[in-house]
This record gives sequence, structure tokens and C-alpha cells, in this order.
Amino acid sequence: MNTNIAVNPCARRSRLPAVGLLATLLFGPSLPAKAEPPPRVDPSLYRVVSEIEGLERPWSLAFLPDGRRLLTEAVGRLRVVGADGALDPAPVRGLPPIYTAGQGGLMDVAVDPDFAETGRIFLTFLHGDAEANNVRLVSARLRDGALDDLRVLFTATPKAGGSNHGSRIAFLPDGTLALSLGDGFDRREDAQDPANTLGKIVRLGRDGSIPADNPLAARPGAAPEILTLGHRNVQGIALDPSDGTLLVAEHGPRGGDELNRLVPGRNYGWPLVSGGLDYSFARVTPFASLPGFEAPLLEWTPSIAPAGLAVYGGDLFPQWRGALLVPALAEKTVRLVHRQGGRITGQELLLAELGERMRDVRVAPDGSIQVLTDGETGRLLRLVPPS
Repeated sequence: MNTNIAVNPCARRSRLPAVGLLATLLFGPSLPAKAEPPPRVDPSLYRVVSEIEGLERPWSLAFLPDGRRLLTEAVGRLRVVGADGALDPAPVRGLPPIYTAGQGGLMDVAVDPDFAETGRIFLTFLHGDAEANNVRLVSARLRDGALDDLRVLFTATPKAGGSNHGSRIAFLPDGTLALSLGDGFDRREDAQDPANTLGKIVRLGRDGSIPADNPLAARPGAAPEILTLGHRNVQGIALDPSDGTLLVAEHGPRGGDELNRLVPGRNYGWPLVSGGLDYSFARVTPFASLPGFEAPLLEWTPSIAPAGLAVYGGDLFPQWRGALLVPALAEKTVRLVHRQGGRITGQELLLAELGERMRDVRVAPDGSIQVLTDGETGRLLRLVPPS
């Protein structure tokens, strides 16, 4: 496998509280220092068009080749936005059963890169019930407002009670896909167990097959789907076109949100290594770094609650080309993370003037920035130049 192509908040306790308890006993409650927020982007540099309002817990957005858009609502609806910008009042028919509770429900939607030939889309959602559920990945053909030829590609293991963290899809240059999986809230220690897929990024063929060159495929007792491990709640995933690697943004609890660059087979530390704060305000672990664990590119404490990730590559905002866009639920902004030569050079706050929780961000084919706001009355926004 070519390692140059990253193959190319919930207040719950851990079932094994040893790390968090040890940190509390050793260090006591640890409040973050008051940090100066990054500067705000001047709102005169862009114009916000509110395209659709009244969405119920919108979660993800994707673009079809014919100019239509697909968006998911966590309550279990897949919606179509026409090329004219009008929302079809009838949700797409034929979705599988979806467990909706807490943070869970229908999550990501992604369009097959070969959609013109296959007509297929991919969806992630919670499968199961209150006693036992986890993320499921399916693909299906989209035809005449309905799904058909639905195929179950993958179900994360083990199933757990409550509702699991979010899940995102990214297509890789070699024709496979990457799927992010949360740690199951109170099963955080499972993120370090290679025998299951909680707290992992997995890599699959688009037909659900397991690539033979996955980094743990030959390791006895390990789940062969695993690409990387030691994650908490990755809700942002994007391919970096500058070098073909995968970038992910993940939630900490009250702090320790991370931006990571993935290297196949590597361990990203959760919950043994973290700079974050737990819901008790104690440090999650006394170890902010340890040998053998990958350090984040960026860390945010207090938590901004990153809920998505995109790399800007359009023409409408040339000054932002190559920057990362990170929608933040708690901070109620989109973070604009500037880069140069592979280094992070600064951050700015986009859309801070709206004061709305930001759930997803995508760069449209026309170069506009499209944002889903969170909540029971969410919106689809489009950012374009001011003139």
C-alpha cells in the first residue's frame, strides 16, 4: 500500500475510567487557559445566500453531476435540491431502517465518483436499536426519487447501547473509500483495541470488499478493515489534493479537538494520549504525547466541536485556495485554516456574525462555499463573492 496517499459533545463515562480517574487524582480539575480567538474574516469579503430554510437536523451535503444536490437530515430523510435551487418536498424513497436517537440517525451522503456510469450513492447511518447499534454503510442506485439495488457494505462492530458518534465518507485516489467510526461514547478504550472497529478509520472497496494491502490485514486478531486507530469522534474527513493524503477533524470532549493527517497503520492516541478535557473538566489523560502515537497538526481546547472538513480549491475565493474549512458547532463559526508549504500559518473565523451552529461545509463545483447549519430549523447557505 502506498503510504503517501493515506490510502491513495456527549457527557458519558468510560467503562474503564482508569485513565481519566488517574488524571483527576493526579492533577485535579484542569480548566483551560483563556485563549484569544482568531480574528474574524471581514464579512464584506463574501455574500451569504440563504438557499433553504426549515431543515430538520441537516447533516451532510453532496453534489450530483447534473447540478442537483443531495442533503441528509439526521431524523432519517434524504432530500434532493434541484439544479434550480428548489428543495423537492418529497424525500427520497426506499431508505433502509435507520435508528435515530441522540446524535445518531442518517449521517453522511456521498456520490460515487463514477456516478455517470453507476448511478450509485453511499450513505452512513445508525443501524440497530437503543440496546445495540452502530454505524452501517450502504450504497444504492438513485433513480426517479427513490433508491434501488441497495447493498449493505459494512457494519461497524461491536454494537453498543446509546447512540454512536458520527461517521463520514471519503473516496481515495486508488478507487477505495475511507469511513470514520466513533468510539461508542462509553466504550472509549475500544479505540485502542485492533480487534474491533470502534474509534477507527476503515478502508474498503466501493463494493464493501476489504483491500488486501490494508495495514492490519495480515495481523492475527486485528480487524482487517482498519486503516488507522485511536480516534474519538471523526466528523470531518477530506482528501488533501496537494499530496493525496487524508485529513480528519475530530471532537474531543470539552477540549482536545484535533486536526490530523492520516498515515496508514498509525495510532492517533485516544484515549491514552490527548491534550483534552473530559466532561468533568479533568484532563482526559496525563499524557499529551507518548512515543508511538501520532501528534495532531492542530488541537483546539476548549472544544470548538468540529463537525466537518473541506479543502478549498475553487476560483471564487482565490485568496483562500488550499485553506481548510472546519465547521464548528460549539464555536458557531467555520474555521478557515490557512496553510503554506504544508505548514499551518494561521486561522480565521468565517460566518461568526451569524451566531449559528455549523454542521457541514462543502466546496461546490462552481467554487462557492456551501454550509449546513445545525438544529431543528437548519439552513443551507451559499457563500459567494460580494459582487
